[in-house]
Amino acid sequence: MRVCGVELKGGEAIICLLSYEGETFNVPDCRQQSFVISHSESTDSIRNFNFVFSKLMQDYHVDKIVIIAREQKGKLAGSATSFKAEAAIQLLDLPVILMSPVTVKERLKRNPPLVDFDGLDLKRFQQPAFDVAYAYHNQHIFNVWDNV
Repeated sequence: MRVCGVELKGGEAIICLLSYEGETFNVPDCRQQSFVISHSESTDSIRNFNFVFSKLMQDYHVDKIVIIAREQKGKLAGSATSFKAEAAIQLLDLPVILMSPVTVKERLKRNPPLVDFDGLDLKRFQQPAFDVAYAYHNQHIFNVWDNV
């Protein structure tokens, strides 16, 4: 199964692809690591983001998308643009799961990756997206499914 981990940060969607095949994890090369929504007030900008993101998911045969959940209100609340991006992603014909940062940390603590992040040929800013994809895979591998 190939999963796309997503961190929504301001007007940017940072992604990491991760697959689990034959008892091994694989981080495939991807032509794009992030998407920027420059004018979130523009319908065309949101539609373009939706189209480009959808095309990438199709091209890389992604089965599920896992997004790091953001607070909806308060000091650490996500931006309006990040929630527009989330909605655009949720409208794709793929299952989309939201996972809280606390759940991600708990799963990584229980079953940490067996490889150093620096050895994965990913950019440092992709680590939260990798972490959420890895945490999602862990819930199925180690049968620790609990409400995310």
